[in-house]
Amino acid sequence: MTTFNLVATAAMGLEKPVADEVRALGYEPTVENGKIYFEGDETAIARTNLWLRVADRVKIVAGEFKAYTFDDLFEGVKSIPWEELLPADAEFPVSGKSVKSQLGSVRDCQAITKKAIVERLNGAYGRRGILPETGALFKIEVSMLKDVATLTIDTSGAGLHKRGYRVGQGDAPLKETLAAALVQLTRWSPDRPFHDPFCGSGTLAIEAAMIGQNLAPGYNREFVSEQWPWMSASVWEDVRAHADSVADYDVELDITGTDIDHRMIQIAEANAAEAGFADLIRFKQMQAADFTSDKDNGVMASNPPYGERIGEVEEVEQVIRGLGKVMKQYPTWSVYMLSSMENFEELYGRQATKKRKLFNGFIRTDYYQFWGQRKRD
Repeated sequence: MTTFNLVATAAMGLEKPVADEVRALGYEPTVENGKIYFEGDETAIARTNLWLRVADRVKIVAGEFKAYTFDDLFEGVKSIPWEELLPADAEFPVSGKSVKSQLGSVRDCQAITKKAIVERLNGAYGRRGILPETGALFKIEVSMLKDVATLTIDTSGAGLHKRGYRVGQGDAPLKETLAAALVQLTRWSPDRPFHDPFCGSGTLAIEAAMIGQNLAPGYNREFVSEQWPWMSASVWEDVRAHADSVADYDVELDITGTDIDHRMIQIAEANAAEAGFADLIRFKQMQAADFTSDKDNGVMASNPPYGERIGEVEEVEQVIRGLGKVMKQYPTWSVYMLSSMENFEELYGRQATKKRKLFNGFIRTDYYQFWGQRKRD
């Protein structure tokens, strides 16, 4: 098999969780802002697409070089052995972006990249003129950053957050990849209770269940690279068969979610059913401050409203105060809250054990971590 330079892209602040996932799969990551580089073959492409919970996409790095002029860009792109990656009939749209580079026109960068690839493929395949582009899809991106051109091919297709279970959502849904990261950062294990008091469409609870059962998040979806002629169908079959063999469908899980909005509970239940967890996750309409439990050492994790979903900021502040008061009754529970409210700790009534800066979409947030005093058996 061929060894490729691969990159898993990630939202800002989530590079380490993605790097940890890449390392757990047996590949050695190198981390940059929003990017986790590693090397791997065709099986690595399939495995990382199937298993990475927190990454946005997996891409092949086709080439990287300095480009100060459009001639530099054309020659650099043309020098890449595209025929090793793209068949003669490949469909290859080119997208682009440019940051702090002399080649600031993204449209021109895309057009020149396309022209250079066509010329390279025509030479390699003994053709002339326009290529048919009737075959498999290879989505190419030319990225200019500080005069360095990076050419990548997307192996994922739809973003990796598209697990396939979301049949409904609310006004401000939590992205599945971010939800998975929030669960992972709690260090929750399947032998502990898990509760989301602002569950919305149920994403956090569903991602926790997938982690608890060791289910590959991409098991029930397709990837664009599955259609590539040099990606053997047996590679995907083997990777999916292995994922099925390591899943623990019989593990007992205590996962619950509540929300004040009965409509969100209906959506959460529908999403959980689509994910195969209809009988596993319990959802209930309830205020966060009405939380009760007879269990110890639980994990509460959530993305409480920032002021949009319930109404005015004052109402949200009151909700956070109420949650802080009720959780004083559960000292063995660890609480993790993602919020953009800078006075969250003051409202909650306790200083966080740890804070982590994350972005929920374009909203700058902190992941407030209030560690419990674990009770030992």
